Amino acid sequence: MALAVLAGFAVPGTAAAHPFGDPQAVAVGLGDGRPDVVRVRWRAGGLDDLTLLGVSLGILPQDRVMLDGAVFYRDADAAAIAPAPAFARYLLDRITVSTAGRACPGSVQPVEDLAKRGVTVDFACPGPVGVASVAVRTLTDLHPAYQTLATGPDGQRTVYRQGAESHDWPLGEVPATAPASGSSAAIQLTAVIAGVLVAIAVVWLVGRRMRRRRLA
Repeated sequence: MALAVLAGFAVPGTAAAHPFGDPQAVAVGLGDGRPDVVRVRWRAGGLDDLTLLGVSLGILPQDRVMLDGAVFYRDADAAAIAPAPAFARYLLDRITVSTAGRACPGSVQPVEDLAKRGVTVDFACPGPVGVASVAVRTLTDLHPAYQTLATGPDGQRTVYRQGAESHDWPLGEVPATAPASGSSAAIQLTAVIAGVLVAIAVVWLVGRRMRRRRLA
């Protein structure tokens, strides 16, 4: 409903102006001392993006967006958005985590300073995380041009955008996998050769004993 109202306030002009500013930022890692928790910290690129999101969620009044597309941010906007249940629901809908094909339930952590430090969402997974599939779709519902710069452990980086909304992040120890098909074939071939050599040796020994008996 809020998005429909925004359309009446010339959102096309607004959207054309804001997705091309500073991008959103996301940091992905494991929770402190919790190898089964994937921690995602999200921060908006600009304060006007926060205001636009707050209006779209019905948290802020519609007069923050003018008919010409200008967005007016106020210092109280971030403080109003941070504790709103609609904002928490939005984050849990637009940021998701899964491991080994199983979804990890998320919980939005208390926000200290949304405008400067962003917000943290912790995702509790079934067990220690090796590789986590993290999807980020924040703000692309307002305009498809929004992008998100993401960072992870050991210098990992990626860019989330429409059409590239999910990325696999190696975060912990990855369980050992079965040997590749080439390695498996080599092992089987070695076993066959060893078996043939053993069979030849057995035949040679039997033949030698039979010759000794004849000579005796």
